[in-house]
Amino acid sequence: MTTGYVFHPEYLWHDTGTSAGLLPANPPAGIQPAVHIENPEAKRRAHELIHVSGLLAELTVIEPRRATMAELLRVHTGDHVQHIKTQSDLRGGGDAGDGFSPVGPGSYAIARLAAGGLIELVTAVARGEVTNGYALTRPPGHHATADRGMGFCLFNNIAVAARHAQAELGLTRIAIVDWDVHHGNGTQSIFYTDPSVLTISLHQAGCFPPDSGWIRENGAGDGTGYAINVPLPPGTGHAGYLHAMTEIVLPALERFAPDLILLANGFDANVFDPMARQMLTAASYRAMTRMLTDAADRLCHGRLVAAHEGGYSPFYVPYCALAFLEELAGTTTRVTDPLAVVADYAAEPLQPHQKAVIDEAAQLVSRIGAHEIAAAP
Repeated sequence: MTTGYVFHPEYLWHDTGTSAGLLPANPPAGIQPAVHIENPEAKRRAHELIHVSGLLAELTVIEPRRATMAELLRVHTGDHVQHIKTQSDLRGGGDAGDGFSPVGPGSYAIARLAAGGLIELVTAVARGEVTNGYALTRPPGHHATADRGMGFCLFNNIAVAARHAQAELGLTRIAIVDWDVHHGNGTQSIFYTDPSVLTISLHQAGCFPPDSGWIRENGAGDGTGYAINVPLPPGTGHAGYLHAMTEIVLPALERFAPDLILLANGFDANVFDPMARQMLTAASYRAMTRMLTDAADRLCHGRLVAAHEGGYSPFYVPYCALAFLEELAGTTTRVTDPLAVVADYAAEPLQPHQKAVIDEAAQLVSRIGAHEIAAAP
């Protein structure tokens, strides 16, 4: 087994500006200048830990390229692509669409490099050059809809890569698993009526976007049954997430039988993250990754490709990323999680209110393919 790895220094050059978390700096109003919450530090430190741990030497480095206009337009409207370019060309930068997603000078080209990097990795996996892979890209993508950037996302990298896999690589059935702590609303909306793409999102209920990602959002038209949401209560930890993987994600993948599994790999459900209130540790990500790699081995020749999404604790995300990538590559390094003591915080057993949500969402698994069966002559 070989694991591909995509990274480029330009990903760190996406400039989200001087902010105070989510707000523009405004000293007269008492908003002290700081950095935007989506800044390069967590991803820089993750790449550096992957390197110094010795793991990078065991990976197959895949060089990214910029996605073409034609590749972007398989997913996004021309107006949206032009909007990102226009905002990027402004001297001081602009916004992707929701007022909280900065587009810095040059971000258009960097966002194309992020989408293109994932395309190159998916291509390498489809051709058998590597078994699976991880794209440590930036800016993230899973909140971007066809016609709007939001949630720090400019282009929907995973959606662009999924359409490339279908159009160019002969991979017809694509499953997208999203365990970023925020709902993968953009990805869901792009494929909501498409039965060839299954979207599964595990996220904190009501976190972001507001009023998004509820169990009732289950696809529409021909895509009915092919969107599954698991809105987990705040505080759901290791046991709850593993229960959701066992009861929902794995059975859904088995029923769908994908040609490729794409993973929206957010690390913001970790116990230290400032943007949510879940309780996962590096060990949690390692265990979930093992489940997904085993499923990929059974279902689609190991073809599992992950794209980095959120994760805003610069001191803990690197250890979560390293645990994930070690498991993906089937190896270990000398580095252990120095904050493993936090596992005690997340070690509580599955709680009844968590189980109730998971069990309700699990009922959706049987709906995968039901629309096709009902429509058959």
